[in-house]
Amino acid sequence: MKIDKLLKRYRIEHGKHFNLKDHDPADTHGLGSELKPVAKELVVNGVQELSRLQDILAAQDGWGLLMIFQGMDAAGKDGTIKHVMSGVNPQGVDVWSFKAPSTEELNHDYLWRTTKCLPKRGQIGIFNRSYYEEVLVVRIHREILENEKLPKPLVTKHIWQERFEDINGFERYLTRNGIAVVKFFLHLSKKEQKRRFLERLDKPEKNWKFSMSDVKERKCWDAYQEAYEDMIRHTAKEHAPWYVVPADNKWFTRLVVAQAVVDELKGMNLKYPKVSGELKAALAQARQQLEKE
Repeated sequence: MKIDKLLKRYRIEHGKHFNLKDHDPADTHGLGSELKPVAKELVVNGVQELSRLQDILAAQDGWGLLMIFQGMDAAGKDGTIKHVMSGVNPQGVDVWSFKAPSTEELNHDYLWRTTKCLPKRGQIGIFNRSYYEEVLVVRIHREILENEKLPKPLVTKHIWQERFEDINGFERYLTRNGIAVVKFFLHLSKKEQKRRFLERLDKPEKNWKFSMSDVKERKCWDAYQEAYEDMIRHTAKEHAPWYVVPADNKWFTRLVVAQAVVDELKGMNLKYPKVSGELKAALAQARQQLEKE
């Protein structure tokens, strides 16, 4: 399988003409069920390569990586993060899940709470939902916007376009400062979401995952699809691309995400720091002392 070709199919760098209907949530890049074991092996290989590259990322201590996951309820964000990051050193990864904002967070600008959680150099940061909620759920439920305490003259009909501009500027700033940004929209079909919701209801060990708010949000399905499409159209950039990842088949979702992260890290041209002559001499002296013991 040509991984580069696979990734190119789902990577959106220029969103001007993006249409969500052109992307099939059940797409597997032509891989049938008979090749599912091969795909799973590729995921394992990707996880191993990710672990290797993460070690160099930490040693180099120059770049940082921010991974953003967005998607409808039950799209598989938690499971994808769990599987793709299963082989990395937990000391080098921080995962943040952003729910409804607290009173303190509402007293600040909407980027404040996520900015505090950005990865340091040498680290990987993962946002399970993110500041993009401000052009998604806030757009669907305008009462949330009313709670954000914005001065009324600033809440105009252009607010979503203005937020797209703010986010683009913010991500441009991050990449210019060595924090690479890669974004994943897990594209789930309405039919598959229903199946996963019913599975959560049918299996006692999954009951805890279900919330009545999930059913409530499902009623806004079409509005959310339009909001996601508009979001990708306005914020897919070469320096901060979106991957529109088919999410109906979890094994394929994990394959695309794992390979995309590896591809992003490889693009940094990571190398272990060179050891100076002075340090080499000190290491040789340390060896001699240890061998004499």
